[in-house]
Amino acid sequence: MRYLMFVAMDPDRGEDDPEVDDIDDWVARHDASGARVIGDRLRPVEDATTVRRRGGKLLVTDGPFAESREWVVGFDVLDCADLDEAIEIASRHPMAASGRLELRPFWGDDDDAGDATA
Repeated sequence: MRYLMFVAMDPDRGEDDPEVDDIDDWVARHDASGARVIGDRLRPVEDATTVRRRGGKLLVTDGPFAESREWVVGFDVLDCADLDEAIEIASRHPMAASGRLELRPFWGDDDDAGDATA
């Protein structure tokens, strides 16, 4: 099962400890195991563009639509046996100590993809 892992952080948090928060080690370990399919950092929230369509009109605005104290700063796609494995992998990500990781499963072939409320 594949999961999208959003990496979010509070921009006002303190500095990371490179001794503890070694992202290169986490990436290398999970790339080698095949659990990490792809991942990357994202540009700052100031570079974001929000696209909406309301009443037949296209609305494009700079920055995020929702004001939030936390910003999504990166993502990883994980390919895991189940949610327990995805949680284990996420728990070892350096941002688990100073940020927030959100796991979201992809729709599978057996899921009713037509029902977005499921």
